[in-house]
Amino acid sequence: MLAANLAMDPIDLTIIVVYLVGIVAIGCFAGFRQRRTAKGQDYFLAGRTLTWPVIGLALFSTNISTVHLVSLAEEGYKNGLAYGNFEWMAAFTLIILALFFAPFYLRSKVATLPDFLEKRYNRPCRDWLALLSIISAVFIHIGFSLYAGAVVLEGMFGINIMTSIICVAVLTGLYTIIGGLLAVVLTESIQTVVLVLGAVCITVIGLHHVGGWSGLVASVEPVKLTVLRPHGDASGLPWYAVFLGYPVIGIWYWCADQTIVQRVLGAKDANHARVGPLFAGFIKILPVFIFVLPGLICLGLINQGKLPDTLEHSKHTYSFMINHLLPVGLKGVVAAALLAALMSTVSGALNSIATLFSYDIYKRWRPQTSDRTLVIVGRIVTFVAMIAAIIWSPYISHYESIFQGIIAIICYISPPITVVFVFGIFWRRASGKAAFTTLWLGSAMGLVVFLLDWFKDKDWLKQYIEWNVPSMMATFYLAVLCSAILIILSLLKPHKHTAESEKLVWANPMQALHDKGWSGIGNYKFLSALLFVTMVVLYVVFSIKPS
Repeated sequence: MLAANLAMDPIDLTIIVVYLVGIVAIGCFAGFRQRRTAKGQDYFLAGRTLTWPVIGLALFSTNISTVHLVSLAEEGYKNGLAYGNFEWMAAFTLIILALFFAPFYLRSKVATLPDFLEKRYNRPCRDWLALLSIISAVFIHIGFSLYAGAVVLEGMFGINIMTSIICVAVLTGLYTIIGGLLAVVLTESIQTVVLVLGAVCITVIGLHHVGGWSGLVASVEPVKLTVLRPHGDASGLPWYAVFLGYPVIGIWYWCADQTIVQRVLGAKDANHARVGPLFAGFIKILPVFIFVLPGLICLGLINQGKLPDTLEHSKHTYSFMINHLLPVGLKGVVAAALLAALMSTVSGALNSIATLFSYDIYKRWRPQTSDRTLVIVGRIVTFVAMIAAIIWSPYISHYESIFQGIIAIICYISPPITVVFVFGIFWRRASGKAAFTTLWLGSAMGLVVFLLDWFKDKDWLKQYIEWNVPSMMATFYLAVLCSAILIILSLLKPHKHTAESEKLVWANPMQALHDKGWSGIGNYKFLSALLFVTMVVLYVVFSIKPS
């Protein structure tokens, strides 16, 4: 039996404190360096000086949060590798971002994605997307991350959930408010390294104790080692739901969500804007092995009798492994990794909220506002957004699991946004009036579906309707409806293009490949093909049950 030491050792405490102090200090230092020349572009987009390694690492670390470490381990324990689809499918949408969306974003020189929609469609589309983006950042990126971090810290150290939420929120908000995007991407680059190292530690140690890959295969059901499942599988995630539903949520998340795409908007040039997401795509291969696999390893160790069968709640799978497998010192490193994941996602979302509100709402109200005033407004909005997220976070316990909860909300928000962006850059006739109607009507339908899902277990609702549509299929159905609305209305009232909007539609998809890019292995075409082939091979390998 593996020994467990559930007490917090002084060494672990020291590592955690040093990490927190160091990250906050670096973030604040970045802000103070540019304080004298606090221009809007410097604060919100890092002066458009970001290079591909920083963009790639920042994309990855903003995406990865404690939601992944906690919930993917939980899903790994319950369902094996099935939920790894949400990591590996991301690589395909990052290719789409690099090839088709990033060039237009750089070409239009926008500070926000709502700004892009105004240039392509009209002002009402910009206003609606700005509002939706702020709401999604508060309730998805920040709220779920704070709650997931609090759950795992409670499981590891017994810290009260609300205490964890407030403390981490204050620390993260501090350096984000002071430093802006430069502080965010600098700390994210560091935090990505810490996060990956901490996650790798628990995977490697767990594999060692379970007897390597062969030992794991022998101790769990073979189906749990596959990513694509048949209809009726216990995971509730059949293969067709992945291939129909993920493109809808993936294109929104990776190609049309301000929190994520803001790193690309700050790119030095088009090549960096394209290669950065592809670099992130290669990194996205790792989470299946370092976030999902540990949960399956935990199940294998329990089945082998090497871990006690005392895991009462699957949501504590990750903290259970940390407490039982890791020695003193490494516990502190992994705890720092958890904080890294939480803080990087929260800080990135806060900065995006500040950018959206400052550029898309406040500056429209007061067009003559100076850059310095915009920065001040952005800092105030960052503070308000953090308070709102703190209030929302405890309600996330409503969902069966944190990861399934966040996926459900994304599924109801994303369809109209994905449809408007995809048709916007690929179909010249997509009109502004049709796009705006699709946005508000699609959002209304999404809200209705969200409420049906939230209250589906209530008797008063069951008297009228039995709602049992899986969220991944619901998002596909919503996307089909939104597409029909946009196509019909665009045909009835075609778009009147401006000289600017004409440049924001591909004449045909192959036009996206006309730019030569860098020579050699750094060429975006070569990297896109390599990433695509790599992911196809991985899907083939992990769709076959091991014998």
